[in-house]
Formats: sequence, C-alpha cells, structure tokens
Amino acid sequence: MSALSRRHFLALTGSAAVATVSGRSPADAAMGPNDKFDLVIKGGDVLDPSQSLRGKRDIGIRWGVIEAIEPEIPAARISKSIDASGKLVTPGLIDLHCHVYPYGSAIGIPADELVQFQGTTTVVSAGDAGVNNLAALRRYIVAQTRARMYAFLHIANNGLSAFPVAELYNIDNAQVEACAMGLAENQDFLIGVKVRMSENVIYKHGLEPLKRGIQACEMCGWPAKMMVHIGGVETGALMSDILNLLRPGDVLTHAYSGAPNNAGVFTNIVQDGKLLSAALAAKQRGVIFDVGHGGGSFDFTVAEVAIPGGCTPDTISSDMHVFSGNTPGMPFLPNVMGKFMAMGFSLEQVVTMTTTAPAKIINRAPKIGTLQVGAPGDVAIMDLVEGPVSFVDTRNNKREGKVSLKPVQTVINGVPFGRPYQSPFAVR
Repeated sequence: MSALSRRHFLALTGSAAVATVSGRSPADAAMGPNDKFDLVIKGGDVLDPSQSLRGKRDIGIRWGVIEAIEPEIPAARISKSIDASGKLVTPGLIDLHCHVYPYGSAIGIPADELVQFQGTTTVVSAGDAGVNNLAALRRYIVAQTRARMYAFLHIANNGLSAFPVAELYNIDNAQVEACAMGLAENQDFLIGVKVRMSENVIYKHGLEPLKRGIQACEMCGWPAKMMVHIGGVETGALMSDILNLLRPGDVLTHAYSGAPNNAGVFTNIVQDGKLLSAALAAKQRGVIFDVGHGGGSFDFTVAEVAIPGGCTPDTISSDMHVFSGNTPGMPFLPNVMGKFMAMGFSLEQVVTMTTTAPAKIINRAPKIGTLQVGAPGDVAIMDLVEGPVSFVDTRNNKREGKVSLKPVQTVINGVPFGRPYQSPFAVR
C-alpha cells in the first residue's frame, strides 16, 4: 500500500470512527464537500412526516443512504438525477398487510411487481407462511426480492398454502410450540403471529385460534405482536371477545370490514349502526387499527361510524393479493390512501399512516419510513392529481373525492426501479 493510499484509507477509517461516535453514517462522514452524490432526486415537493417537513427539496443519496436534503444541490455534485419537479416525494411507502409469497402461498404476488403500482419499498407478508414453509419464504423469496420484506407468521403450520381451503377448520394445524420456535429463530425477520378469525376460516373454534397465537407470542422470548384478521366472525358476541383479548400493540386488521358471517349477519366492530364499546376500549388501550382493504374487507359505511366514534386508523395497508388485485375496489396502496382523503383525512395524515406509523410497528430496520439523513435511500415519487375521482369500497359503496395519488417512480436503497439505471446493477 502506497503512503498516499494508506493515508487515504486511514482518513476514511478515522471518519468512520467519528461517525460511529457521533451517530452519523460512515458514508456521510467520509463525504467531502465536492464529492458527488450517486443519485439526486431534484425539485420535488417533499413530504416527510417524521421530520414535519413539507417543501421543495433536493434529496442526495450516496452509497445507498440519504446524505442530504437541501433546497438546491448543485449540478457539479450530481452523478445521476431524477427530475421530480411538480411531483410529490415521500419516504418509500410501507405496506403492513399484503401477500407477497408467490409459489409458496396460493394468493401471493411478487413484491417487486407491486412496486410500480404501490410505491412500496417495504412490505409485510401477512401470514402467507406458517412454520412449515417459513424457511422457503426467507431463502427463496426474500433473498431475491429488492423490496424490503418482513412477515407475520401464521399460527397455522401451513400458512395460506391451501387457500381457498380454510387453514383452521382443523384446529390441529395451530401448533403453538412450533409457531413459538419459528418466532424465536427468526426474530430479525418476523413481526409476530397472524390469525384469521372469520367464521369461514375457523369454523366453530371460537377464541381458540387467537388464544394459541397469543400463547406463541408470549412463549417466544421477545415481544411479538398479533395481527388479527376480522370480517364475518361467527357471532356479534365473539367479535367483542376477540377485541377484549387483544393486547396493546397488537394489530386489528380489516378493522373496517363489512363482510358478513356465513349466515349473512354483520358481526364486525359496527353492529346495528353502532360502534362496539369493546372496539373503542381496544383502541384506547393501544391496539393498532389497520385498514387492510383487500377484496372484501373495507366498507365505507363501517368506517364512517367507527372513525367519528373514536376508532381512527393507525395504519393504511392494501391486503394486495392475486384476488383482491382484480376487484373493483383496486386496493393498491396509493388508491386506498386516496379513499381516506375522500373521507376527510389530510395528505399528511395518509402519508404518516403509510410511512412513520407502520415503521414503528415493524421496528426491524433502522430509520425506515423516513427521509432523514442516514436513512436508507428509500423514496416514493407520486403524482398528486387534483380533480374529481370516484372511489369504490369492497361492498360497492361509492364516495367522491377531489384528489388521487399515482405512483411515478420508486427508489430502494438508492437504486431506482427503471431509469436512471445503475452500473454495475448492484442491489441489496
């Protein structure tokens, strides 16, 4: 090693040491005032709820990490750029509930195929895999997927591999110790346990599937969360019992479902036009209310009672899968965000519910759902289209809106989907 290269190496490692102490990234510390950014997203209307930031900014990314958010980054410091003038720029969207286990789950879509329609840089597989096929999800799907991926582990050993055959008609599929071991061995990747509590999934097993899921969470040795799917539970009373079992931090998904039970009775959080007291109590003690729109699980008329009653959504998710993606409700995440703007939520609120809020629940990668310096270079670029738009839910109720969101381009770890292409095309 020459003296010059040795000095350069020591300067870089010294900068890295300072970065470790200061909390700044090594890339940031090693970047000189004249060094070029690998990618700059120029001139967009940046909205980042994590920093209470809204305004025109340039975002500079180097070595896969956000290194600057400035009013103007000069052309001399730009290697490649994306012109985001007139576009909305947000942290990469996080979909807390989708189905992204193709080939192993009967309803999964490749996560990277969803990116151009969703602007999602992080996705959560909502119970596609049980303990019997979890390893294949990690080895063969996550390992070759550009989108960041985490998962809820299904309490049923076989996950959703048998869909449309119900996974919990036979309660013996819910093996508590096996599920707990899967959680214990995959703490870096898993968020917790998924259970579907609809009558057409669990038949007459009542609270038993949920109890087994909670037991697995409490056995595994770390604070695993439940994600509990509702919609068409067996009885109205059982719905209250489910809500009463949920712990602070557990996720109630399909929170505004209007799906009926097997007899056609409406047994969800709004019954006879009134919000269940158990639902409000769950919300007040810290249960997370997640939208999980899907193909049959979002009803405007339920939301319009529950939300003014105190059960506001914490997170907006798509429940995208091969069936829901073909429904008139079109539950691509930006479209679902538009539905909530049509109900009176602000742009800042719906972006929060798809970035910072789900990021806190996932809590696995540092600084996702944010454009802070030092965060991974995960960015969504969208058109904010003003003009009349009609939205439909999963029960053919329609609502009119004044604005919609259309994904334009997505960047994950500093590498765009599409132009400008990176050479060499080295991605995480």
